[in-house]
Amino acid sequence: MSATSSLDVTAAISDPPKSGSLHRKIGWQGAFWVASGVPALVLFSIGAIAATVGKPAWLAWMLSITFGFIQAFTYAEIAGMFPHKSGGASVYGAIAWVRYSKFIAPISVWCNWLAWTPVLAIGSGLAAGYILLAMFPADAVINTWQITLLDLSFLKSDLSLRIDATFILGAAVLLAVFGIQHGGILRSARVTMVLGLAALIPLMLIGIVPILTGDISAANFLPIAPLAFDEAGNVINGEWNIEGWKLMAGGMFIAAWSTYAFETSVCYTREFRNPKKDTFKAIFYSGLLCLAVFTLVPLAFQADLGLGQLVTPAVLDAAGNEVSPAVYDGMLAPDIYSGMGVATALAAMVGGSQQLGNIIIIIMLVLALLLSIMTSMAGSSRTLYQGAVDGWLPKYLSHANEHGSPTRAMWTDLCFNLVLLLMSDYVFVLAVSNVCYVMFNFLNLNAGWIHRLDRPNWERPYKAPLILIVLGTILSFVNVALMGLGANIWGEGTLWSGVVCAALILPVFLYRHYVQDKGVFPKAMVEDMHMGDESGVKKRAGILPFVAIAVAVLIVVYMQQL
Repeated sequence: MSATSSLDVTAAISDPPKSGSLHRKIGWQGAFWVASGVPALVLFSIGAIAATVGKPAWLAWMLSITFGFIQAFTYAEIAGMFPHKSGGASVYGAIAWVRYSKFIAPISVWCNWLAWTPVLAIGSGLAAGYILLAMFPADAVINTWQITLLDLSFLKSDLSLRIDATFILGAAVLLAVFGIQHGGILRSARVTMVLGLAALIPLMLIGIVPILTGDISAANFLPIAPLAFDEAGNVINGEWNIEGWKLMAGGMFIAAWSTYAFETSVCYTREFRNPKKDTFKAIFYSGLLCLAVFTLVPLAFQADLGLGQLVTPAVLDAAGNEVSPAVYDGMLAPDIYSGMGVATALAAMVGGSQQLGNIIIIIMLVLALLLSIMTSMAGSSRTLYQGAVDGWLPKYLSHANEHGSPTRAMWTDLCFNLVLLLMSDYVFVLAVSNVCYVMFNFLNLNAGWIHRLDRPNWERPYKAPLILIVLGTILSFVNVALMGLGANIWGEGTLWSGVVCAALILPVFLYRHYVQDKGVFPKAMVEDMHMGDESGVKKRAGILPFVAIAVAVLIVVYMQQL
């Protein structure tokens, strides 16, 4: 496929959107604080992973953050190549893929947004749940009333759209964050620095205190065997057969949504005062912070709670159908899986039995969730903004206000997440969005070597060692293997729901490219693609990008068959 036939760049070039632009107002420290909400993502799935994987849960987290740290070096390199662009690694990766197919490139941008934006709904929902449970008993009317709007049980059992107190309070949280972000990146960075200092303290205390006090029992970690149950529903040590590996793969799959996420620190390249120096520092130091939190907090969490045992057996009817599920304690408790009980459990680890201490820790954990919401809205809105500037998404998203905030993209984020906030199962939302996140990571890790081949002489303020580019590429295939094997343990429709969501970009892109832009890309995007006869820049990868995609698809299909 020639460059001309695939991209139509010989045709007339459309004008770039005439609107406000982003402002260069922060250094790497500002991006670090904006991205400091990423460690709080451990609160989103620590309970679900522990309740699903069992004793190897801590190992799943440790391996996952190690993978994420290795991959970050590829992202740091490609981000430094485009210091004038915002939107994060997906935008820089799309520039590599667009030379080979105009229909693959927007999937990178779209999947990155679909992966990041649910943080707004999940984070605000958890924050609302923490507040309500801290103020009222679990069986209080305010915590139990709801109005069901739509039954979605065909996707996952007991999934629905509903209005309840969590939705109302969560919506208020989202609107508050929107108001802060409306003032631009500098104000957002300052607010997140304050929130970061307040929110990261409890996470670090939770991770460090049990180690210092020696409150770590080997029985809660060993033997490293997957979770299993006997016929009576009692907890037993499983075997490393296909079912055991499926649980481990599912745990690492869902952990990746949190542990890989510090790549968002390169989302603000267009707003760095010195992007050549700040880009690498932002992602490197953000990675170090995440390496500590995602290793220590799951260890401490598991050390304190333990795996758990059967409390109340399941109740069956005469036909053998389950009337009410079995109830367990420890990491297998229902409120730990849903995430709503995680704050209380973590608070007890630090605050002990003192009610005031528990409340203070819960408040600080709510601040941590607010920080993660700030991080997500800042990053995901800029992905939408840059996607519109580059010609992937509708033009209306390419507007920025007088403070340099992409307000129309932020409104889109907000409205979309109000719908997600209606969902009764946040773990399912997280799992579906992570299918998109794995697809984004695959495309962008492979963009590293594509850029190396196509732009060998381009200036790279940071050039990753070749071994890290190779390891990042290998991990891109490991990630899709984990997705293929483990995604559906979070609900039978998880994998296909994610694939369908990813495919929704195609009609959106077709509308933008062929209806709004008449089949041509904006001038600035064509210049970024360097489709002309620039010395040293050309398509050198041949069919290798398509081979990589084909291999990834085969891996997913094979793992699904297992």
